[in-house]
Amino acid sequence: MQRYWTLSKGGYTAMNIQRLQTNARMSQAVIANGFIFLSGQVASDTKADVAGQTTQILNKIDALLEDVGSNKEHIVQATIWLSDHRTFNEMNVIWDAWVPEGHAPARICVESALAFPPYTVEIAVIAAL
Repeated sequence: MQRYWTLSKGGYTAMNIQRLQTNARMSQAVIANGFIFLSGQVASDTKADVAGQTTQILNKIDALLEDVGSNKEHIVQATIWLSDHRTFNEMNVIWDAWVPEGHAPARICVESALAFPPYTVEIAVIAAL
């Protein structure tokens, strides 16, 4: 855990930052100031269709949030990248069934070329602890 100082109305305040599942390039999760920032999650089985990849990704998000003591009810923002906007409805069927009633986060969904062609969906979230 690293400690940083931030300026607030009352002076400087210590803010701890914890990085989890870290390598030289990125961390799968970063905890800072009461929030959990997850990196973009992609499917492990890229042979799956958009619904299958979305399911895999949401399961990864559930596991990462659980590891830090949070859950999907605490997600405040989600960003979804689709490699093809025509799969929007297919992804949404899985997403809508996964989001707990009354806990829908602010959400962004865009079409984008993803890092590698087999990926059809990538999702990143920010959640409260």
